Amino acid sequence: MEKKEKITKYLNAIYQNTRTAIQSIDDILPKVQDKEMATELSNQQDGYCCLAKECESFAKAEKINNLKDNNWIEKAKLWTSINMATLTDKTNRNIAEMMLMGSFMGVITCLKDRSDHQGISAELDEILDKLYEFERKNIDKLLPYLK
Repeated sequence: MEKKEKITKYLNAIYQNTRTAIQSIDDILPKVQDKEMATELSNQQDGYCCLAKECESFAKAEKINNLKDNNWIEKAKLWTSINMATLTDKTNRNIAEMMLMGSFMGVITCLKDRSDHQGISAELDEILDKLYEFERKNIDKLLPYLK
């Protein structure tokens, strides 16, 4: 596989991780009844949007035109799972648990992406590191809502 293909694959992995988080928060925010939690999730969404923009800027600078969001099947599955999980339980605890599971999956994905794409791009490693640290901080912010 040529270098540009490897970079594109790595970039898409990071971008899709951020887009999944953004969509999750989009789907969950209308169900949040607590103003403090809604603010926290909005702040998290802003952070993911900034990271997605970094990916888009990198793509533009590298003349990568095939930056891919998640496909419609993945989006539909995510939307359905969120709507089913909040159908009867819109408590902070339930929402925090869902968001925590997503953040843990995001951390796992970051670790796997780092391993799968070693030595491909120092700049993408940097974006991935930011995403990883952001996910970890989000976990710390959501854990108190489980009490």
